[in-house]
Order: sequence, then C-alpha cells, then structure tokens
Amino acid sequence: MDFRRGRRRDEPEINFIPLIDLLLVVLIFLMVTTSYSRFADLKLNLPTLGARPGVAATAPLAVGLDAKGEVRIGDGKTLALPDAATLSKLLTAAAAGNADHPLVIYADEMTPHRNVMRVLEAARLAGLNRVTFAATARRAS
Repeated sequence: MDFRRGRRRDEPEINFIPLIDLLLVVLIFLMVTTSYSRFADLKLNLPTLGARPGVAATAPLAVGLDAKGEVRIGDGKTLALPDAATLSKLLTAAAAGNADHPLVIYADEMTPHRNVMRVLEAARLAGLNRVTFAATARRAS
C-alpha cells in the first residue's frame, strides 16, 4: 500500500545546461580555428579577364625537359641541356628579345630539380618575366 497519497511524483526533466555548455565549447572552437582572410591587408592588383588593348596575343615559347637532361626550345631540335648563360642566349633568340613573351616549361616528372632551376635561371638572365609550368591532370584510379 502506498501511504503517500497526497504526494506527487516529480516528472523527469531534460537538463539543458550540459547542452548549452557543449554548444558554447563548439562555438569557441570554431571561432578560434576559423582562418580569417590573410590577404585583406594586401593591396593586390588582380588581373582582369581579356587582353590589353593593342597587345596581340603571342604563342608561348615552350621549353621541354626530359629525365635524360635534354632540352627542346620551341619547335627546335633536342639538345643536351647547356649551362644557364648559353641557354639564356637561346631563349632570348627564340623570344626575339621580347621580355613579355610567355615561356612555358614542360618538365617530365623524373626531371632533376636542378635542370628545372637551370631553365628558370636562364629565363631570368634572358629577361623573360612571364614564366609558367605546364601540368597534366592526374587520372582517377
């Protein structure tokens, strides 16, 4: 028999305090780990789409490097990679002395890094300032 007739049982309650504490910790974690724009302070002059008026688009000068240490400049013949000064003269002649002539370096993935650096040094000596690298997309396996 239950002699506590007038007394009611307390209903179970959901305690929201631990939930609020957890959400506050997650919010603080997200605020601390958010990467803010680091470039906001830089005054960048970003390129616009399209060519400059009066400037004709020129075909880029291609320089191919292979793993054996051979180089091909444009559509010319393949030759052993010369020193930077000689390569600089070849690049200047191929670019017709135009410093804004684009240069694209096609390097085999097995090409030693020093050979790529030699081509970059030769481009600097030749005064070529629009140097890029060509890459191919990886195939999904």
